[in-house]
Amino acid sequence: MSLGRLAALAAAACGLTAAWAAPAEARIERFAVLIGNNAGEKGEVELRYAEDDAAKMVDVLKDLGGFPPANLVLLRSERADTVRRTLIAMNDRVRAAMSTPDTDILYLVYYSGHADANALHLGPTPLSLTEFEQLVRGSAASARLLIVDSCRSGALTRVKGGTSAPPFVIKLDQRLAGQGMVTLTSSSGNEDAQESDELKGSFFTHALVSGLLGTADADRDGAVSLEEAYRHAYESTLRATSRTWAGAQHPTFRYDFRGQGKLILTELPVHASLRSVLRFPRGRSYLVMRDSSEGSVAAEVGTNDAARTISLRPGRYFVRGRGPDFLLEGAIEAEAGQAVDVSDERLSRVMFARLVRKGGGVREAAHGPVAGYQLRTPLVAGDSLCHGGFLGYGIELQHIGIASRLSACRSGFQNEHLTARNDELGLDVRLSHAWDLPVITLGVGVDLGLAVMRQQFETRGDAPDRHGLAGAFGAGAGVTVDLARGLYLHLEGGAQTYVLKQRRAGSEAAEMAPSLAARLRAGVGVSL
Repeated sequence: MSLGRLAALAAAACGLTAAWAAPAEARIERFAVLIGNNAGEKGEVELRYAEDDAAKMVDVLKDLGGFPPANLVLLRSERADTVRRTLIAMNDRVRAAMSTPDTDILYLVYYSGHADANALHLGPTPLSLTEFEQLVRGSAASARLLIVDSCRSGALTRVKGGTSAPPFVIKLDQRLAGQGMVTLTSSSGNEDAQESDELKGSFFTHALVSGLLGTADADRDGAVSLEEAYRHAYESTLRATSRTWAGAQHPTFRYDFRGQGKLILTELPVHASLRSVLRFPRGRSYLVMRDSSEGSVAAEVGTNDAARTISLRPGRYFVRGRGPDFLLEGAIEAEAGQAVDVSDERLSRVMFARLVRKGGGVREAAHGPVAGYQLRTPLVAGDSLCHGGFLGYGIELQHIGIASRLSACRSGFQNEHLTARNDELGLDVRLSHAWDLPVITLGVGVDLGLAVMRQQFETRGDAPDRHGLAGAFGAGAGVTVDLARGLYLHLEGGAQTYVLKQRRAGSEAAEMAPSLAARLRAGVGVSL
């Protein structure tokens, strides 16, 4: 129920105002009010990222949209009366600016937070959608852009005759003329707007901001238009939310300009000397975080995005690329006026199991099969080493690994009177904890198992087969080396105590007794 999507729309709108084409002799002023509120009415879950989404929109509008800081107002955690007064005051400023000859005004209002089909929920105080829209529509600005990222925000476009159909097409061969208003919303009239912990923001606003930074530049002319930004936000939001529990989220729009034209939201080359450009290869998606892997998400480049460049403020970023069974991660220094190619060679390959253990957020668990060779020392004096194989399946969680192994091995002994063959079929469960080092992974664990044993004899006399059951418990350590395509090599050693019936010398009766053995396993597995 994140209104962060609204913020994303607001960001697009901001970009639109910045790049909006007007007569050459006209002076264009840009004003924006951005509203973020994590709190809703009593009983509504507090949002995590609505206020952060509004702040991201401020950055985009200021850096690439041409909005002067003095004309940007950010409201965080404010009540309805404060929002109302701010919008009225901004309308007064816009009216005063419009009185200057040869001046056009672009006015953007963005909201991210709780809402229903009737009102915005600004903490415990509601602001009706009708009043909210009228405060924006009633502005004297030449062009008005309203972006709402909240649950059921599509009521704004539905009531006014909008649609949640695929992205709209704007005629690009005409210039904007006269007054008008564009309304963008993050969801339809009966849908929940969704936030993402991985993105640290709403799906819609995240997609919109990423698009304005460059990934929406489908024609690669160095400028992101309103049509490009909305199409990118629509498709990215729909694609990302189609994999969530809540289901697909459909952004909506209403385009109500008296004149039509190409509305440019951001012009990337204009700011090249003050910004840094990251260029990404095709074939996978990338997330770009500020400072480190725990930082806020600055932008995303999707697998299917035609544009593979984004414009960022200079600084340190952490890039994560997603392959079919691995991640590529690494720090990138972005310098002003420089373009950086984010090639695979600049990043480190990280298997999904390692990512799970470090709490990377992409997965909660990694799992897969493993198989290989097993060797166990004798349980009784005179027996040989028990050679065989094992087949298992393991699950890696953030703090613990769980693996089940089915194993079989054969040993024996021989003397002048008989030849014995011992077959063992075992099942064990292992709990372990791992530490990821630059090249290898070290782990320690404990295991508990059960084994069925059969002993066969070849002799001149009468020696029937013997069957036995043994319990086992033990501890050990292991080493894992990651290979390509999710494969890994695993070596594991440990000491086991078996409890089984044994005949002692000089005794006809078998007694339960412990037997200490060492076990070694070497195998190949795959992490899924």
